Amino acid sequence: MLELFLSLALGIGLSAACGFRVFVPLLVISAAARGGFLTLAPGFEWMGSYPALLSFAVATVVEILAYYVPWVDNALDGVATPAAVVAGAVITASMVTGVDPWLQWTLAVIAGGGAAGIVQAGTTVLRGLSTLTTGGFGNFVVSTLEWIGAFTTSLLAVLFPVVALLLVLGLIVFILTRWGRRTQPAANSAH
Repeated sequence: MLELFLSLALGIGLSAACGFRVFVPLLVISAAARGGFLTLAPGFEWMGSYPALLSFAVATVVEILAYYVPWVDNALDGVATPAAVVAGAVITASMVTGVDPWLQWTLAVIAGGGAAGIVQAGTTVLRGLSTLTTGGFGNFVVSTLEWIGAFTTSLLAVLFPVVALLLVLGLIVFILTRWGRRTQPAANSAH
């Protein structure tokens, strides 16, 4: 049971990092698996291969650079949202071992995909506010914070999965609370 909890904490931490940048956690997983610091679930060993490491490295650089192009960053959020959810689910599935595949994928979709989707939604709203208030000129700050957040969360998840899980849960509560406050007045004025 402890092994399942730790693998789920690791998966959720890495999945949440997908909400900041889709490919950063995949690169961290690949490097950690290549270096022997991380064991991938059966069927996901390919993520630790040299071709995967190279592919994730190139995709990470392209993704990070693309988010520094004004207005392209907002367009990318439309693609990144479903990609983050899928990547989050795959990442959590790649961490969870020793359980029935149905449970593995149920946990992966709900916990991993959900964490990635909520964080991605939060970053999309933040970027939208930055675009609205600065005309897009402040988005480079948001982009920088996002890729730093993705690397930091990914490394923290690999090194200290329970700490990463607690921080991710705190971030999710913060995002949902802020989102709830923003939608509350609109719901109340409709009555």
